[in-house]
Amino acid sequence: MGRSAAARHRFDGRRGTGARARRALAALLLGLAAALPAAEPLRLFNRPVAELRAPLAGLGVAERVQRAQRRFDALDDTALAQPVQVLPMALGGAQGRTLLVGSRPVFTLLAEDLDPEERLPLDQAAGQAAERLRAAVQARQAQRAPALWWRAGLTVLAVLTAWAAGLWAVLRLAAPLVAARRQAAAAAAQPQPAAAAAWAWLRRGLARLGEAGLWLAQALLVYGGLVAVLEAFPWTQPWGERLLAFVGQLGGWLVAGLLGAVPGLLTVAVVGLLARLAQDGLSLLFRLAQDGRLRGAWLHPETVRATERLARLLVWGLALAIAYPYLPGAGSEAFRGVSVLFGLMLTLGSTGLVNQLMSGLVLVYARAVRRGDFIAVADVEGVVIEVGTLAVKVRTMRNEEITVPNAVLTSSPIRNYSRLAAEQGTLLSTRVTIGYDAPWRQVHALLEAAAAATPGLRRQPAPVVYQRALGDFYVEYELFAHVDRPLERVAILSALHAAIQDEFNRHGVQIMSPHFIDQPARPVGVPPAQWYAAPARPAAD
Repeated sequence: MGRSAAARHRFDGRRGTGARARRALAALLLGLAAALPAAEPLRLFNRPVAELRAPLAGLGVAERVQRAQRRFDALDDTALAQPVQVLPMALGGAQGRTLLVGSRPVFTLLAEDLDPEERLPLDQAAGQAAERLRAAVQARQAQRAPALWWRAGLTVLAVLTAWAAGLWAVLRLAAPLVAARRQAAAAAAQPQPAAAAAWAWLRRGLARLGEAGLWLAQALLVYGGLVAVLEAFPWTQPWGERLLAFVGQLGGWLVAGLLGAVPGLLTVAVVGLLARLAQDGLSLLFRLAQDGRLRGAWLHPETVRATERLARLLVWGLALAIAYPYLPGAGSEAFRGVSVLFGLMLTLGSTGLVNQLMSGLVLVYARAVRRGDFIAVADVEGVVIEVGTLAVKVRTMRNEEITVPNAVLTSSPIRNYSRLAAEQGTLLSTRVTIGYDAPWRQVHALLEAAAAATPGLRRQPAPVVYQRALGDFYVEYELFAHVDRPLERVAILSALHAAIQDEFNRHGVQIMSPHFIDQPARPVGVPPAQWYAAPARPAAD
């Protein structure tokens, strides 16, 4: 055990020593990188010639650059006509190459000025700097030629003329497009058929595209003219070359991007085609189930539409997950930003949204309500006109449209007066309280007669009367009947109340329930001789 512990200690010590060595090496490299002198670019006649990094003869890097620029600017026409030379130089142990125009030195390139990452020999770096210096000298010579200014002036004049002509053409051609766009916008604002509105929208879009194309052409003309003007003068020629190179790089990037995106786009197209085929197959399946030509324990006419939506969402969600990596720019920062924004929105709004969505699924698959049902939930009573993903819309008897959230429906009892109407009709009931001096058989017969005289009540099953309670002052009767049209429940109930009043008034039976202050002189009851008062009939009959 002791030997093993000692071995582990030695191993941990070696591992700790290696980690410290790696940290020390990383710190040394960082220090060396920080100690490297910063490069100062030397530009002569607006052209890069070299990069200087080391001091020379007491002059700093920036001072060396300024001295080289002063020397180059001091060259006269005679000196500019001389060739560029490269001579070796040694000063205080520093090795370098001096670049001269004729016999006049311009700057010295030291070995310490070279980029250590490029690892170029000093002579090769000096040769490259001499080529760039020669180009700067030739450009300066060309700048002084009188013929150049004539050519450059004609170029500027031609460019300005082209710009003016292009602007005039754009304004002339854009005027009818602007008029057409405004006319289409005015037509789209007017009430019109769907086809006419779509055509107006299309015309407005085409007019906008035409205007954008004209101004894009003018922008390209301005860009090309600017390149031509800059390249007409030797001093600004590098800027023109940069602008032209930018266009070339942009075009190459676009072409390379388009060609590189072709395989991914083909993959996305195949995935989309397969998803569309799957959606069409599922739509056919659910359409057969909705028409009753396909039956299954998991398919009901009330849930077919919601199941189809869920299946469609699942198919396209799976297709998007498969095709997303193949979309052009899927790994770009823009896509990541959109993904983060979408995730944030979903996180912030998911609590109530998911609750309503899940409640909607519960309503659909429990088949609690469907369009056209007459329901009562909470304090809302009316006809269901829409069963949505987040809420149910109900039209009340006052012709009011009330939106009930799905969460309210799932947390409250729902009375559906239409669900059983196809079997034996929707049950309807009403209560009356009659005094003990009215024969109960007569009251039963009166209520049944009123039900028989009410239109909208079914004859089968026959209406039935129950005595709900024997109170202190009256008997509570409840009449139950069935209706075929539950949507007319309120109107039928009103007609039934009217028929009850007519029947009771016709036979002289008081509907108003008595409440006694003093005990009556005689018992309140019905003598046997009046037990079968009209329209009641003895059971033997």
